[in-house]
Amino acid sequence: MSAVDIISAIEFDKTGDHLATGDRGGRVVLFERTDTKDGGSRRDLERMDYPITRHPEFRYKTEFQSHEPEFDYLKSLEIEEKINKIRWCQTANGALFLLSTNDKTIKFWKVQEKKVKKISEMNVDPSKAVGNGSVASSSNSSAPKPYLANGGCTDRLHNSSGNDFSIPAGGFPSLRLPVVVTSAETSLVARCRRVYAHAHDYHINSISNNSDGETFISADDLRINLWNLEISNQSFNIVDVKPGNMEDLTEVITSAEFHPNQCNMLAYSSSKGSIRLIDLRQSALCDSHAKLFEEQEAPGSRSFFTEIIASISDIKFAKDGRYLLSRDYMTLKLWDINMDSGPVSTFQVHEYLRPKLCDLYENDSIFDKFECCLSGDGSRVATGSYSNLFRVFGCSPGSTEATTLEASKNPMRRQVQTPSRPSRSLTTLTRVVRRGAESPGVDANGNSFDSATKLLHLAWHPTENSIACAAANSLYMYYA
Repeated sequence: MSAVDIISAIEFDKTGDHLATGDRGGRVVLFERTDTKDGGSRRDLERMDYPITRHPEFRYKTEFQSHEPEFDYLKSLEIEEKINKIRWCQTANGALFLLSTNDKTIKFWKVQEKKVKKISEMNVDPSKAVGNGSVASSSNSSAPKPYLANGGCTDRLHNSSGNDFSIPAGGFPSLRLPVVVTSAETSLVARCRRVYAHAHDYHINSISNNSDGETFISADDLRINLWNLEISNQSFNIVDVKPGNMEDLTEVITSAEFHPNQCNMLAYSSSKGSIRLIDLRQSALCDSHAKLFEEQEAPGSRSFFTEIIASISDIKFAKDGRYLLSRDYMTLKLWDINMDSGPVSTFQVHEYLRPKLCDLYENDSIFDKFECCLSGDGSRVATGSYSNLFRVFGCSPGSTEATTLEASKNPMRRQVQTPSRPSRSLTTLTRVVRRGAESPGVDANGNSFDSATKLLHLAWHPTENSIACAAANSLYMYYA
């Protein structure tokens, strides 16, 4: 497996009919859903008690090279081509639009089907090709040709003097212009519409579309910029946490996301485990937050690793915008944006790794950035783990659902030796304890964990119980 093939970003569009992945080689691959083109969506068919015999099917649509490796000569730094984030934009006129970013540069792509144009007739009729040899011999002549001042050539003088070629009156009857026709075949063409560059001194960790369909944000360690999709040479700095003296720096921005419905609201997380909700209507520079969400640490629990494992790697709004999901190294937390006293639910993901934090620090695994996602109806949350595992938790009031699956062709291998046919309900999958095992060298199911194989990226279908997740260079999709 080549390192450039490892998937580094994954995203469904709003309809769930398209899926995009980005990899470390700077490529973006698009997949298209094929099983809903006849008869409506899966959810509509389920509502009508229509028998569904097929699982969701996605097929390869196209791919394109989004970013290339670059070199910053001013800072003597190599800029990787790795795709950090992909975000879908609103479709228009049958074309797909999306944003992709690496560490420094954001690009706006348009992917559209275009009809293939072909030449239906040749230039020269071979049956009437008179004098072709003479033309070739005269054109291959090594003698210098005198040129006129206006760019013309006095070939006629040379040709007439050689008596081997003459232009008939009225020109050549066998020379015809090519006829270009549009065939029924179509090809997908990806075109870069705009490039948003030179706005970030530090690595971009997030991009997020606004619900107004016109603007988006990009965030690095210290700043968040607001862009208009149509304007690539100007952005507005709306959050700046850089202190006057860099020695006073205590936290950095780790993730940022717009509210799904209110175009003036956005949230960003920090390396200290806090989430700030800001209102763009308050001021041009939103350094003061409207709300602060953080959980106070238990007295006496502080250690060398406390701040490291508290760092939030990803935040996601629920579809209705009421709840906010955050992922730190040890847990998933669900927040109600109307209640800043603490999370409404906390799901233990890596509690069983607490005795091994020293080893994880030594091999840098403690700095891994796991993503999180919510189901479209907000009843379940999911996140990745080690050994290519991912966890699904029920977050409805009173729910005790906690499921662990492996990203492989046999997702239930970790729980049962002879798995039955895939289940139609997430609640009927084999359940595991939320807190994990007590033994430090095993995962939640009693198996030894492998910190080298990690599932960092996953996305939930916007309307169905389908999860797409990436393990190294493989893309897996699960449904229930």
